[in-house]
Amino acid sequence: MENSGKLLIIINGKGGVGKDTLCGFAAKHYQARNVSSITPIKGIAAANGWNGEKTPKARKFLADLKEAFTQYNDLPTNYLLGQYQDFLAGNEQLMFAHIREGSEIDKLKQRVTGPVITLLVRCSCRQLKNWGNSSDDQVEQYPYDWIYDNSKPLKEAEEDFLAFLKEVLKEVGNK
Repeated sequence: MENSGKLLIIINGKGGVGKDTLCGFAAKHYQARNVSSITPIKGIAAANGWNGEKTPKARKFLADLKEAFTQYNDLPTNYLLGQYQDFLAGNEQLMFAHIREGSEIDKLKQRVTGPVITLLVRCSCRQLKNWGNSSDDQVEQYPYDWIYDNSKPLKEAEEDFLAFLKEVLKEVGNK
């Protein structure tokens, strides 16, 4: 891999599929940064009454607020680009960037300088509901580079995901 072995992994998946859990597993074995394009939006929402709930109404509110800031000053992408610059300057090997919208995924991919892949996390073991907003409900419409099915029991999931990640890193390193 270029950039001294650094890799940006844009990760996505419906709510509840275990994306943060998988990122946590990776962080046990690799120096990793885990960030989300919604983080600055959550800060603004929390300062104005949102209490952290993940109800359909709250998720739609966050998606709508993110869209407004994307149109106004591209806050979510600019936040991620700042995180990416810190990642490049630091010792981390992997950066996981959570982004829901396909157009926003493409925007970040076009603006970074190093290797980047996209990863969709699914969980075939459970029925996932629609949340009532396009950011959450259309995550599977994007053409991802990699798809991981997070359907193993938790005690087996870490080993399975790390084997998957090792294969991804091997493939990316050979390009």
